[in-house]
Amino acid sequence: MDIVQVKGLTKRFGGIVALDGADFSARLGEVHALLGENGAGKSTFIQILSGALNHDGGDILVDGQDYRPVNPDEALGRGIAAVFQELSLVPDLSVEQNIWFRREPRTWLRTVDVSQMRQQTLELFERYHFPSIATTREVRNLTLAERQIVEVAKGLAKNPRILILDEATSALPASEATWLLSLARQLADEGRLVIFISHRMGEVRAIADRVSVFRNGSTVATHDAAAVSDDQIVTEMIGRQLARLYPERMDTATDRVALQVRDFSSPPMLNGVNFDLREGEVLGVGGLQGHGQREMFQSLFGADKALGSVTLWGKPVCFDTPRQALSGSEGIALVPEDRRGQGLLLTKSVRENLSLPVIRRFSHLGLLNQRKEAELVRETMKSLSIKADTPEQIAGTLSGGNQQKVIFGKMLMTQARVLLLYDPTRGVDVGTKGEIFQLMRQLASEGYAILFYSSDLPELVNVADRVMVLRSGRVARMLEGDDITEEEILRAAVFDSEAA
Repeated sequence: MDIVQVKGLTKRFGGIVALDGADFSARLGEVHALLGENGAGKSTFIQILSGALNHDGGDILVDGQDYRPVNPDEALGRGIAAVFQELSLVPDLSVEQNIWFRREPRTWLRTVDVSQMRQQTLELFERYHFPSIATTREVRNLTLAERQIVEVAKGLAKNPRILILDEATSALPASEATWLLSLARQLADEGRLVIFISHRMGEVRAIADRVSVFRNGSTVATHDAAAVSDDQIVTEMIGRQLARLYPERMDTATDRVALQVRDFSSPPMLNGVNFDLREGEVLGVGGLQGHGQREMFQSLFGADKALGSVTLWGKPVCFDTPRQALSGSEGIALVPEDRRGQGLLLTKSVRENLSLPVIRRFSHLGLLNQRKEAELVRETMKSLSIKADTPEQIAGTLSGGNQQKVIFGKMLMTQARVLLLYDPTRGVDVGTKGEIFQLMRQLASEGYAILFYSSDLPELVNVADRVMVLRSGRVARMLEGDDITEEEILRAAVFDSEAA
């Protein structure tokens, strides 16, 4: 018997139809994948199911009884908990305090029983073989991947019968992603329901029993995972056949060095990185997560400090702040790791997010030229196909893919021609991924120089002109031509001792 039954679910946000008669059913003991493009209605659906939103119409039954929670606590009372892609942790609290937030064990004096809380955390970590994280560390000091793991622990600590995992692997390196997939399978084998959302078909194939596809707020189909092809799923997701995910690689690199980096160091994460990035080139960055990639991108953008020399378009530079890095055509722009935490002002409009980094271009003597601003914002939204009702739509209400496009728009409006793209397709749908890859190749053909990190090896193999593999904060190998394969990237990341 299906534990969750949904019929004709609808939800509107003003004039926006987020759900339009969606149907869904799932049973205990399965991993049920929920697939669809960004903006298909998946996030709205799971927010309703987890009590974060109320629905406007339709019926939801849980255990055969009417289900309409007014908040997440009521949902939890019915056995439903969610782990969202966008994190809900409190930065100033420790790992264990976040996991048991508002549910802390108490002493007979009604004070928090710290010893019991710590013991319960350790037992939870041991039972589900969590990656090692010190439970007393403050969340603000954790990496994005570690914070995602804590978010999973927070959801599991509620002991739900139904656990929703919303793109929970997108921030994780390969080993931790494999752990989480195994955990999802373990939970289903224990007799729970796991609703699993991912844009990575390999993950869906690894663990899903059934898949449901959403498009434009409606349910397109539900399949046994083993009985449906990837091509059929993608076609159902986007309403058409996807001609080509990866664009044809073209040799647009020139001999001109756009970015030269020598002896770039910030111990213990960076230990003497050397490379040249050429005009018109997409230079991939690979390696196991945590080997200096993030620190290198942050330091090149002026957000972190590093020693060594950096030459930009033939001129030595030293950026102490991101503001200095964003200095016109001779600057550097970054698409950051955490789009909602680092890339966007979620409560501001699309227009404000796009124009804020370049506001001086629209102002004179303290007065804003609104006509000029509006014109450039409209052009940027059109060129990147940003789906928003108006430029005044709040950025936080956009789908993940469109939020990422806004960040790309901000970057391009700065006119910087050296672009740092840190995992730019994390958590976006297959259609938007294709658009991003096409944009990267187009920009390279126009003379932009692109440094491109991805946690997804096929992206590096199919998009990058060369791949620089980092290990222990150094360049382990620089791969070119036929050597750019998943196997060679992994071999360089783990085994090779050759230095570039």
